[in-house]
Amino acid sequence: MANESAAGARAQVLVVEDDPGIARSIARGLAGAGYGVRVVGTGGEALAAGPADVVLLDLGLPDVDGVEVCRRLRLRTDAAIIVVTARGEEGDRVVALDEGADDYLVKPFGLAELLARIRAVLRRVRPSGPVAFVQGPVSLDPRTRRVTVDGAEVPLTPKEFDILECLAADPGRVVSRQELLERVWDANWYGPTKVIDVHVAALRRKLGVAGLVETVYGRGFRLGTVE
Repeated sequence: MANESAAGARAQVLVVEDDPGIARSIARGLAGAGYGVRVVGTGGEALAAGPADVVLLDLGLPDVDGVEVCRRLRLRTDAAIIVVTARGEEGDRVVALDEGADDYLVKPFGLAELLARIRAVLRRVRPSGPVAFVQGPVSLDPRTRRVTVDGAEVPLTPKEFDILECLAADPGRVVSRQELLERVWDANWYGPTKVIDVHVAALRRKLGVAGLVETVYGRGFRLGTVE
């Protein structure tokens, strides 16, 4: 899922990773989720880079140790810093967090978890109000209750919007039909769960984005990653 920032005011993520393959994979996933992305491969480049909202920082850099980069970045920026590293020992976590990291994610990890961590740190550093969600060409603004696809507004019914907002709260997580009923309809709803399928079908048709709203048979629905 941010929660991601609104189109036109996208959160900017600086990826500090010296492995080109990993860097490309992360950048592709972030861009598909609607973030602005820059990639650098050394600590020196990270320290010289311009402003960012979030820094994804590998610790095993070729020139400057990542913990030292984290310390220097924290002295000069309020950006959220998420350490992304293969170092999983408790001592490494403690040192990085003490030097100013906001979160610590051990490789390997999934894109859904990374996006959830980014949304969480953005909520902490941007606490002024609800954060819009961007996934590929689709953006959702909970404040105005507007949804756009490729910049064009898509009129949704209140229930369709609420379903999309519920799924967007944690992209990749399967939301059961029962949870959707309780959150979108009412905890005391006693009607058929088929009503959800009808609204999801209408939502998919209006958005016209293949793979965005996925059915997980026997479990519920989730928001997929699209580019």
